[in-house]
Amino acid sequence: MALYSDKVMDHFQHPRNVGKMEDADGIGEVGNAKCGDIMRMYIKVDEEKRISDVSFITFGCGSAIASSSMATEMIKGKPIDEVLTLTNKAVTEALDGLPAHKLHCSVLAEEAVKAAVKDYYDKNGIAYDPETLKEGECAACHLNDVHADNP
Repeated sequence: MALYSDKVMDHFQHPRNVGKMEDADGIGEVGNAKCGDIMRMYIKVDEEKRISDVSFITFGCGSAIASSSMATEMIKGKPIDEVLTLTNKAVTEALDGLPAHKLHCSVLAEEAVKAAVKDYYDKNGIAYDPETLKEGECAACHLNDVHADNP
C-alpha cells in the first residue's frame, strides 16, 4: 500500500489556489516552530458573506501543502458559517487519508481557515464565539511528540 493517496499526491504536485492575495479580507497564519510547518490562508468575502476567493502559502511537507490545497477547495464559494464547520477530519477524508504522523497537517489547515475568518471578523467588528475561533498552535503537534522522529 502506498504511503500517500493519489489525491494527496495530486494536491501536492498540483496545488490549487496557491499564492499571496493582495486584497484579502482576512488572513490567517498558523504554525509551530517544533514541526516547522507554517500555513498562511487568505480569504476574500463577498457581500453575501461567502468565500468568493481563497489562496494559501504553505511552508512545509507535501502533506501540509496537500492539506492547504484541499482546504481551499472545500471552502471556496461557501458561506462563512459553513466554512467554520470545516474540520481536520473532513480535510483528511477528502484527501483519502493521511499517514498518522502527518495528521497534524490537516489540523493546521483547519486552524488556518479559522484564523483567516477570525481576522476578517476582527477587521470588520463582527462578534463571534471566542471558543469557536480560539487561537492555538497545532494541537496535533503535541500529541506524543509526533515530530521527534519525523521532522
